[in-house]
Amino acid sequence: MAGQNREPEPGRRLTNAQRLTWLRLLRSENVGPATFRALVNQFGGAQAAIDALPDLSRRGGRTYGIRLCSIDDAEAELAAAKRIGAKLVAQGERGYPPALAHLDAPPPLIYVKGRDELAGMPIVSIVGARNGSAAGQKFTRQIANALCLEGFVVASGLARGIDTAAHIASLDHGTIAVVAGGIDKVYPPENEVLQERIGECGLLISERFPGHTPRGKDFPRRNRIISGIALGVLVVEAAQRSGSLITARFAGEQGREVFAVPGSPLDPRAAGTNSLLKQGATLVTSARDIVDALAPILGRDTDRTPPVFSSSDEDETPRPLPDIVQTERERVLEALGPSPIDIDEIIRCTGVETRKVHIVLLELDLAGRLQRHSRQLVSLIDP
Repeated sequence: MAGQNREPEPGRRLTNAQRLTWLRLLRSENVGPATFRALVNQFGGAQAAIDALPDLSRRGGRTYGIRLCSIDDAEAELAAAKRIGAKLVAQGERGYPPALAHLDAPPPLIYVKGRDELAGMPIVSIVGARNGSAAGQKFTRQIANALCLEGFVVASGLARGIDTAAHIASLDHGTIAVVAGGIDKVYPPENEVLQERIGECGLLISERFPGHTPRGKDFPRRNRIISGIALGVLVVEAAQRSGSLITARFAGEQGREVFAVPGSPLDPRAAGTNSLLKQGATLVTSARDIVDALAPILGRDTDRTPPVFSSSDEDETPRPLPDIVQTERERVLEALGPSPIDIDEIIRCTGVETRKVHIVLLELDLAGRLQRHSRQLVSLIDP
């Protein structure tokens, strides 16, 4: 696609019309970050993708209409964000963390509130147990403050315990809180004042729309962003089955550095961190351990946002769909199953043209029959 691989101009911003169209596409039914990217890359722009959604979903086997986000709904969402002092930023714009854009399916749009310049600074995320021990919270405050003095921004998820300690210790220097719900939704309730202060002197980030009450499935998505915005993730205390270990797993998959604080084998809150150390995480007893490990990374060109969309995409002529014969569609379906498989492997084993495979996957995705995983893996959802 013309413009697909062009480097965006520094400080590039979407026009208001483009921002509205991107939001409409992202809020339409069955369109997530990976599907958004695939649609825009296939059709040359968000408006052309929106126009194609009904036909694509029917071709994927959907028997009823797909819900499209209306212009009125998108405008209402942007007005709600403006009322609470939040703004919608796109990949490549000020306020969008550069490291986040390096994920295999970064969120095309996020809401931010506060000091958006913090997003462009080197970030270390600190996570841990909601019932963190007094010693664990004290250590968190010490290491967060020390990291700030070394020029890092500390990020976390605004949860109870370790997250809260990390935010409080770094608040005066600038801290980033990634929330699972809308930026205006407070969770947990006792952090209402802290969340308000972060929105003033730190930075709040959310993938969700204003007014959205967080649900259980929103927290893993939040955790993916907590690790995605950072150069590394420090886990202070974590049980064997915890959200903190999910964040650490995301960090490993994203190529981020994983750090862990050792703890007593008698404390179940140390079981997760000790397990991370056995798996190769960097042992941390002071901020210097983190600073030294990240020094080589900071020496690289880490602030370049990889181009995905050109600011001129919306002006391009929509690309027509290729003719896909039924036998080609059947070969792609036969290659899929409940187990995740690499898209490149589907292309190899079916012999179907690359663009046609991606179109068939989009059809299934929009029909609610496909699940996308990390690392370009997909699987078929049982009917």
